[in-house]
Amino acid sequence: MRHPRQALRTTAVGAACAALLAVTSLGPALATPQRGPAAVTSQAGSAHVRFTDIPGSGGITLKGNVFTPRDADGSRRYPVIVLPTSWAMPQLEYLAQARQLADSGYVVVSYTSRGFWLSGGKIETAGPPDIADASKVIDWALAHTPADPARIGMAGISYGAGISLLASGFDKRIKAVVAMSGWADLIEAIYGDRTQHRQAAELLGGLGALTGRPGEELQGILKDFLGSNLAKEKEMLAWGAKRSPATYLKDINAGGAAIMLGNAWGDTVFPPDQYAKFYERLTGPKRLELRPGDHATAEGTGLFGLPNDVWTNAHRWFDHHLKGTDNGIDREQPVQLKSRTGGGYESYPDWAAVERTRRTLPLEGGRSIRAGVDSGANGGTALLSNVLDQFLKLPPMVSVPLLPRTFAAVWQSDRYDAVQRVRGSARLHTTLTSDQESGTVVAYLYDVGPLGVGKLVSHAPYTFHGKAPGRPFGVDLKLLATSYDVPAGHRLALVVDTVDPLYIEHNPDGARLGFSSPKDDPSALSIPVRD
Repeated sequence: MRHPRQALRTTAVGAACAALLAVTSLGPALATPQRGPAAVTSQAGSAHVRFTDIPGSGGITLKGNVFTPRDADGSRRYPVIVLPTSWAMPQLEYLAQARQLADSGYVVVSYTSRGFWLSGGKIETAGPPDIADASKVIDWALAHTPADPARIGMAGISYGAGISLLASGFDKRIKAVVAMSGWADLIEAIYGDRTQHRQAAELLGGLGALTGRPGEELQGILKDFLGSNLAKEKEMLAWGAKRSPATYLKDINAGGAAIMLGNAWGDTVFPPDQYAKFYERLTGPKRLELRPGDHATAEGTGLFGLPNDVWTNAHRWFDHHLKGTDNGIDREQPVQLKSRTGGGYESYPDWAAVERTRRTLPLEGGRSIRAGVDSGANGGTALLSNVLDQFLKLPPMVSVPLLPRTFAAVWQSDRYDAVQRVRGSARLHTTLTSDQESGTVVAYLYDVGPLGVGKLVSHAPYTFHGKAPGRPFGVDLKLLATSYDVPAGHRLALVVDTVDPLYIEHNPDGARLGFSSPKDDPSALSIPVRD
């Protein structure tokens, strides 16, 4: 007898199949199974689709689907694109895009990542078995479809993006990658400045348990991570490094794959800064696109076949690098940014050019706050606040004059006479003194209007351990990269408190924190601006 949760997954997959097949106009009812009981075929518009089992590494079976061009008759080969699914998503995720790609002359193979839904194995979180699976799927595609071994690409959203980047460092057959809303450095993404991203980790852990089979290693890592088990910190860091494309940068560069990275300014799972840093270190053909939104929301509409800038450029990227199409994408400036506050795209030759001009906001005078109480300033709610910002221009807001100074340190600029176009990562430098050896602070940058209402521009957490109580120490903190226009007549405000629902804080009860600006080491906020 099947386990109830397995039966639930099977039922859910069946229902989702029916819905998505209708949405993407895959045609009539699925035909009689071919090539054995695990494969079914149908016709999607002009392209053919087949749902099939694909052998993974270690003897497991991956559930997949294959789209082939309508004119495929065995007489020619086509470029192939492999699409690993996102975390907790089944093989149906990319149906609309796979059909469009097949209609334009690609073989497209998508598969449910191991450990999720009906694919075999356990969740390895982009570990070595996942990388080996990607190569096994490529092997299968070359043996069972009219795929061209000289023109292989990989793409994916979130988890699929991470697996695609990692695979490009281990399988030199991969010539082009499009990685959307993924990670390059898993440690920086969810443990930046030694602060656990609580909501992101709980979300991933919960979805993994609901839709898949987390392995013992993952379960242990999540338990130690969310439980703040610092005794296991080195093990957690090693686990994260093993799953970070940045660790294998030399191999990725040696492979020479053309890599396009796309992310959202407000990604609460994998913030954009680690992507920008990784982009700068790539030596092959590359492109970086950043837009308003949260995790996977910038490219989300494309999964339903709707017009979408991310997917449009993904198609152009593959057309150029796998088909040799002269569509001009190689002549465009490779860094493309879209502001959260409106307007079209801005182009830059590299990430350094984004932050080339900076203005300094002095942080004069001392501030002292008590820890452990949420002042009201916060980064919002994962997968909600930044979607409101994306579609309604409503970022998290707070009344800056009403913030309790007992729990929040506040500095404000003068009113600006002209628009301040913030581009990139603001950098905070200050001197901190705590009466405890551990603690957490969260810095927020607000756009403050005439009535004192602050709209969140950026933020970042910082955690310290092992400090001598009462002894000052320097803090350097990069706020998350953004693109935001502060209107003329507004101010910028820096707010620092100690509690944010997005993160796990490490402040003992009753802790007090002081901020100072010594003459020989003044505190300041460096703000990147576009003239």
